[in-house]
Amino acid sequence: MKIRESGMPSDEMWEKFFDIQLIFSRLKLNDSINDVAEFGSGYGTFTIPASKIIKGNLYAFDIDDMMVDVLYKKISDKIKNIKVIHADFIKDGTGLKNGSVDYTMLFNILHAEEPLLLLNEAYRILKPGGKTGVIHWIYSDDTPRGPSLDIRPTEEQCINWIKEAGFEIKDSPVSLPPFHYGIIGYKNK
Repeated sequence: MKIRESGMPSDEMWEKFFDIQLIFSRLKLNDSINDVAEFGSGYGTFTIPASKIIKGNLYAFDIDDMMVDVLYKKISDKIKNIKVIHADFIKDGTGLKNGSVDYTMLFNILHAEEPLLLLNEAYRILKPGGKTGVIHWIYSDDTPRGPSLDIRPTEEQCINWIKEAGFEIKDSPVSLPPFHYGIIGYKNK
């Protein structure tokens, strides 16, 4: 099941919307982390830089054939710790074992029709003490891209969903200029 369409721009344009190092820093994705699962890897905008920081494997999930092909071409045989997985992770889950990863990335994806399915799967596969990083477009007409406001979640909605999935939020949401915000959910059990 594809996420509700939000108009993916070209790879070059997409990358201009993010300060990746700032995002990783503020969402505590760093070299202390072993394995990561990314829900909706797209062009690999976050996948490739994250794979160079972490100690273990990065499981990059996407349902879109074109995005999977783009990511395969970008990594070819050069990056060994990215495991590209073409799957309907919303309908079927990730297939990863319970408590198997240290961090999950849910970046610009909670405009899905059932965001709790994604967050529940993230919670299931995280180890105790693991984190989920969520970023999304700010709720404003002033952003140059992003889902329409009728499906774009507010910061408050994301916080409520993250808590409902069982995560604890220990830190205040962070600003990720120019167009995003971020939230970290912690799995304490």
